[in-house]
Amino acid sequence: MPINKIAPTKRGKAAVAASVAFAIGTGWAALYSGSAPDTPAKVRAAIAKGYTPPAVQLAIDKLIKPWEGIHLSAYRDIVGVPTICWGETKGIRMGMTKTLAECDAMLRDRVINDYYLPLVDNGRNFLKAPDSVQASMISGAYNFGVGSTNPRRGQLGSTAMVIHIPAGEYRKACEAQTAWNKAGGQIINGLVKRREMGDAQRLGEAELCVSGL
Repeated sequence: MPINKIAPTKRGKAAVAASVAFAIGTGWAALYSGSAPDTPAKVRAAIAKGYTPPAVQLAIDKLIKPWEGIHLSAYRDIVGVPTICWGETKGIRMGMTKTLAECDAMLRDRVINDYYLPLVDNGRNFLKAPDSVQASMISGAYNFGVGSTNPRRGQLGSTAMVIHIPAGEYRKACEAQTAWNKAGGQIINGLVKRREMGDAQRLGEAELCVSGL
């Protein structure tokens, strides 16, 4: 269970409203006979046409970028893994450098292909969840791993994805993700803030999650 009280906020609701405007403005919300893509096949077809899913954009802008921060030169993260850009670790070696444009493009492609689509393909009823819930789950997967359903690990094996989202228990899913607040077996205050209600400058995952319910 969360350490702190989880509640919707004005800034969380504003972020959700901006995501709705993004869906309408980009045409995502009316791609298929006046409705947003609602199956994995339709989602993949829309992405292939160059569309960005609103939940992905919401996760990137309001959760991933603010918490990861930007580093144009490779550094070692809290557990010693070479990292660059917006928290990218795949194929990164110390000494690497990137431009901001390269980092942004890398982040979008990575989030869509390695985190969002696996949740879409393997998470039961994931596309039925509100964008705020999807964005929170995407952000969590980006931070602690997308995992798998068998064996149960990472986001795909989490209580939120396996039990609560399939049942439409979205608030419970928002709160269940807050359990991922440890590094090296210890509760980390920064992860508590990231998973729960954020800080003065940044939204927390659960905060955004429940603000869209």
